[in-house]
Amino acid sequence: MDKSSSKFSFSEKVIDEFLKKQYGIVGSHSAVQICGWTKRMLRGKGACYKQKFYGADCASCAQMSPAAAWCSQNCIFCWRPMEWMDFRQMEEEEVDSPREIIEGTVAAKRKLVSGLGGAEDVDEGLFRRVLDSFPAHWAISLSGEPTLYPRLPELIKELKGNPEVKTVFLVTNGQEPEMLLRLKEEGALPTQLYISVDAAEKETFEKVNVPVYSDGWERLNRALEMIADFPCRRVLRFTVIKGVNDLEGMLPLYGKMLEKSGADFIEVKAYMWLGYSRRRLGEENMPSHEYVRELCGKLLDFLPGYSFEDEDEKSRIVLLKSKKSKYDNIIGSVEG
Repeated sequence: MDKSSSKFSFSEKVIDEFLKKQYGIVGSHSAVQICGWTKRMLRGKGACYKQKFYGADCASCAQMSPAAAWCSQNCIFCWRPMEWMDFRQMEEEEVDSPREIIEGTVAAKRKLVSGLGGAEDVDEGLFRRVLDSFPAHWAISLSGEPTLYPRLPELIKELKGNPEVKTVFLVTNGQEPEMLLRLKEEGALPTQLYISVDAAEKETFEKVNVPVYSDGWERLNRALEMIADFPCRRVLRFTVIKGVNDLEGMLPLYGKMLEKSGADFIEVKAYMWLGYSRRRLGEENMPSHEYVRELCGKLLDFLPGYSFEDEDEKSRIVLLKSKKSKYDNIIGSVEG
């Protein structure tokens, strides 16, 4: 699609800002970025916790979004440039096709990766593999809210139908439950579906997540109830903001809320004082890994269906697993 003729596209300001932050612009409304963990991996300095926990190939990761500058929440802990994001529904006739987005993402990612070539500390063999191969892992989570993209089921099915793609992770704020239902009904569920849960009651949710929708709290809860019978790996991500959404009186409410989803895994992760979030929160709101671990110990008292599974101190994250889950941590191939 010619960007100039698209009704739905980045503004010039957003393009300039994304390019400054080393994003690759893809078509009219998508973007890709080389994750810091991918760069570390190429330099032999360790892998992302998603590789440790689940076996995702973080060296060959395409971290991207088909709605990179549009979101239905304004989360105070978001380190992305939320301040100049926008919200509006994306209509099908206005958007780029899944094939255009996938091909554009691969091309833009290769261009970004090529900039790492020649560095003395980069593993040349791994660099060539990442540069020359189709991305094995797709993280649809970069920026914005991907479930706003109306052709998301087609995008995921095309990725999962590619034999070179091993895993597809989708991260959502749960504000578009009808899109999640479409993914299930159209046979387009990702390998792993994440929903962010950062509050246990409506007042804190509105303070922390700042939803666009007046019924945002109800939408999130509908999404959590809906995924209870989804035939894919389901993960809830709880970002802990010290002194804001982690008060002990909230823990019983979190327990009830998290249990009802039937999620296979729960990631309890420290808020990191990075990027634009430093304009909204203080460094004192960033918990240590030990603090997160202790909080999980208390939380498990209200999560009888879950147990400690793993942790990654570098990322300040603890993984809990449902005792009823049929999934192992490590993913060998794309599920169902």
